[in-house]
Amino acid sequence: MSWQAELEELRRREEFAEQMGGPDKLARQHSRGKMDARARLAALVDPGSFREIGKIAGKGHYDEDGNLAGVTPAPFLFGKAEINGRPVVATADDFTIRGGAADAGISRKMVQAEKMAHELKLPIIRMIDGTGGGGSVKTLEQIGATYIPAVPGWSDVVKNLDTVPVVALALGPTAGLGAARTVASHYSVMVKGLSQIFAAGPAVVDGLGEGYKGSDNHQQAKEDLGGSGIHTRNGVVDDEVASEAEAFARARHFLSFMPEHVGQLAARADCSDPVDRREEALLSLVPREDKQVYSMRRAMEIVFDSGTVFEIGRMWGRACITALARLDGWPVMVLASDPSYLGGSWEAKTSEKVERFVKLADQFRLPIVHLVDNPGFMIGREAEMAGTIRYGVQAMNAIYRASVPLASIVLRRAYGIAGSAMSNAETFQYRYCWPSGDWGSLPIAGGLEVAYKSELEAAQDPEAELAAIRERLDKVTSPFRSAERFNVEDIIDPRDTRPLLCEFAQLAWRRLESET
Repeated sequence: MSWQAELEELRRREEFAEQMGGPDKLARQHSRGKMDARARLAALVDPGSFREIGKIAGKGHYDEDGNLAGVTPAPFLFGKAEINGRPVVATADDFTIRGGAADAGISRKMVQAEKMAHELKLPIIRMIDGTGGGGSVKTLEQIGATYIPAVPGWSDVVKNLDTVPVVALALGPTAGLGAARTVASHYSVMVKGLSQIFAAGPAVVDGLGEGYKGSDNHQQAKEDLGGSGIHTRNGVVDDEVASEAEAFARARHFLSFMPEHVGQLAARADCSDPVDRREEALLSLVPREDKQVYSMRRAMEIVFDSGTVFEIGRMWGRACITALARLDGWPVMVLASDPSYLGGSWEAKTSEKVERFVKLADQFRLPIVHLVDNPGFMIGREAEMAGTIRYGVQAMNAIYRASVPLASIVLRRAYGIAGSAMSNAETFQYRYCWPSGDWGSLPIAGGLEVAYKSELEAAQDPEAELAAIRERLDKVTSPFRSAERFNVEDIIDPRDTRPLLCEFAQLAWRRLESET
């Protein structure tokens, strides 16, 4: 006796699942410039690699004789897939079914996806489009009671943050739990004009009496409340892209630098860029005038393997550039001062950003390269109001706690406590300094008039006296004076930076491999 009838029912239920919210809802999704959940999964992962789990889960609709008339699929899809040839858990919210609200779904599906990731040690990608929370106020009337909030399976979300790489792509309006799922990640992306993030949406905010610009236009209201222009600049989300396709590409690129799980080392890539490449442009990169800026991103492009610099968080904490890159194929985490923003001074957000990415590097065992041009923590009333010193010390603490190898290159300035946070001074200092190096407990130029006040007041020509003092101090502050006392390890030709960092990467990864 065959089971053909049951297989036919299975195929019928699968067809219902593939219809998602139905033709009208799909057309509305597409008219907003958004891909549907199944198209997103196909575009994100390696072709043909997605194997769906729980495809026929949903709410069945039956006629008066108990026969299946239709199925409203669960608004959450997940399964095993591959990205760059490596296994992952891929998930996608389906906005065409009740706007992706969890009250239309089966919470166990989402919980199982999270469990699958940390129990099988697979990276997880969340494509988030909807609330994903406990439903609407109207749901309470249907239930007949309210309840104390709880999030089923949140402990699994936390475990994943400790266990595997987690990527979140916000691909539509995300509120409540959807917003929380976006933030609970190691790397997150929003699509400009398409996705928004908020603890509660515009209607709820207006209901609490807070009006805001654009409230007469629903889409504009969502942008004003939680668009990518807000959240990629306050650090809630890492990056902003122009399209869903770009979001998928960045997710794949980020994962290419990561191991599959904590405890496994990231993979080395093939490299055709010569280790001994010495670029003349580095010799004149740092200007002689100390107040002139230069492009640190240009330095990164020159020093690291060609085309491998993957910047993260460009729009927030801008005094420090954070990126993943490669040296002779070896992956590294990069911290790099940006002298074009606040002169490279660390304010609160920059310090928060440094702390986060140092912890990420330590967790996934990526060596750190720190390109330093830091005149210190930001000073002034606004900096004090923002609690800069607290965030700055937390960043410094993260660097001191990190157990992965770290190399620092001092291109120009290293002043004060922020300057001392370039590396852990209690360990071996794998450090090189350019001849343009300028360091100390505080910038000399800012303290001359105070330190030499009596001499200047007694001088017949204070300006000439000040010039003479500056000339004397220029000799004392020469980086070669520091090198005489072995206060700096080596002053190098800037053109040797890449060969020396490639040597560091080889030694760093030799050590990391010995630990496994």
